[in-house]
Amino acid sequence: MAETTHHVVDLRSDTISKPTNAMKTAMITAELGDDVYGEDPTVNELERYAAELFGKEAALFVATGTMGNLISVACHCYTRGSEVFVGNKCHIYVYEQGGVAQLCGIIPRTLTNNEDGTFNLSELKAQFSTGVDPHKSVTSLVTVENTFNGKVLPEHFLKELRVVADELKIPVHLDGARLMNAVATMKNVAPSEFTKYVDSANICLSKGLCSPVGSVIVGSKEFIRRARRMRKVLGGGMRQAGMLAASGLMSLQVMSKRLHHDHDNAKYFAEALLELSPKYISLDINLVHTNMVFFKVNEHLPCGESHSAGAELVRKLLNPASEDLAVVKAVQMGGGNQIRFVFYNDISTADTEAAVKAVKHVFTNWKFN
Repeated sequence: MAETTHHVVDLRSDTISKPTNAMKTAMITAELGDDVYGEDPTVNELERYAAELFGKEAALFVATGTMGNLISVACHCYTRGSEVFVGNKCHIYVYEQGGVAQLCGIIPRTLTNNEDGTFNLSELKAQFSTGVDPHKSVTSLVTVENTFNGKVLPEHFLKELRVVADELKIPVHLDGARLMNAVATMKNVAPSEFTKYVDSANICLSKGLCSPVGSVIVGSKEFIRRARRMRKVLGGGMRQAGMLAASGLMSLQVMSKRLHHDHDNAKYFAEALLELSPKYISLDINLVHTNMVFFKVNEHLPCGESHSAGAELVRKLLNPASEDLAVVKAVQMGGGNQIRFVFYNDISTADTEAAVKAVKHVFTNWKFN
């Protein structure tokens, strides 16, 4: 008997997105030069455009978002032994190998993230250190993340953070890996409105923007001068990088304009699964702002040989019970019962509908003990 091939809907992450044919054509035809000498015209154009788009003096093209954040933190915390405030659930702290400490001698100090990605500014002020006490590190930077697990940071928080940072005389860095998803939630609001409260920002060109590689960091001319030096020592000085920058330009100029389609698919997916709550899952539709959907699986569901109900759901979705069901790939967060689904350019409305059908089938045929 021939093996059945199931349709696969991969919702693990938007990092799985692929460049469009138009992006590939732009890469092949890009005008090139040596970027370390500052002579790649396509990289120069990307950096000029990004600086203007986000309302900063200058920009720098880097290989990855992790590199962009590392460079940014290092350039603000120029003295080894400085400390940076980070959210305890933010990407810089949890998912970047502690690079600021490992490579740069910078001490991360955590602030407790709220569900929406904010943190208590009173906690920031209480923990702030001037370094007058010789026993303590000098606080040199505070960072924020937008979007935070798919949620858009409230503008009032960014305004208040700016005021506090100015009082403390420290800069603010934004990890804006998916900042353009936040921008896409607001009609006729320029990206620079989302970066005007921060001194520097890192914006990924991959993920929902579909470039195969790259991020841009933006800030003052002096900050980018330092960043360019730091990029070189980290091995990030690329030569004929215009092939990648050409894709990055299309990410910002073209692909950013279609992100709302991913948000629509995420919202459709979440709304369709609401009927499973609260018996099978816990899902708050108000927390679905952009292209990510999170829900928690009922921990009392039998998990067979899996270590948790969340792990069992992921296993069941990878092994559909009938030929008409799609294989759905999702991510189990932290090994527990929280599951993440992420929507991006390669996921169509039909894919979304197929995922809904598969998830519903698993739960409605999952019997309690």
